[in-house]
Amino acid sequence: MVSEGGPERPAAVTHPDLAALVSVQLRSGDGPIPAALERGEPVDSADLLREERWPAYRAMALDSGVRSSVTIPFRRSGLTVTLSLYSFRPGALEDAPHGPARALGDLAVTCLVRDRSYRAALTELDQLGAALRTRPVVDQACGIVMHVLGCDADAAFGVLRRISQATQRKLSDVASVVVDKRGRGLERELVSLSD
Repeated sequence: MVSEGGPERPAAVTHPDLAALVSVQLRSGDGPIPAALERGEPVDSADLLREERWPAYRAMALDSGVRSSVTIPFRRSGLTVTLSLYSFRPGALEDAPHGPARALGDLAVTCLVRDRSYRAALTELDQLGAALRTRPVVDQACGIVMHVLGCDADAAFGVLRRISQATQRKLSDVASVVVDKRGRGLERELVSLSD
């Protein structure tokens, strides 16, 4: 299960019965997954038949034939991944937090953090590209406003920004209108907004 601190916690399971075990824990806030998230360390139950914690989870797990479980949390860069393992035999998962499951969890959280960073970089790249594409139009509009008002570049940009905010339109859209009209017919509006 993946958690970034928000209400959504996507989970992937390898068997349909396990989806219900995850669901009951998330709904009730009680079970090995919530406990591991809260404590930040592995939470196990060597034998659910003898377990007294988590009654709803325990009942559903035993009904599914699960006798033991372990949930291992992995935290990196604001992201928490929990890996839960289940066994039909009691005591079968004692060494799980230290063996291949730990390596698998470390790999999973590292890959998810890298994927998140990569997606954030792509988003930023798209935003920068859009800003670069619209920059010439904004510069042209600033030049027109500077000419009409006889002001400097900062004041001209401030006027365009105020128009953008007042009309709830993108700055680039406002700049396009000013450039298309070449400032004609906008003199009074620009002067009123320059104050």
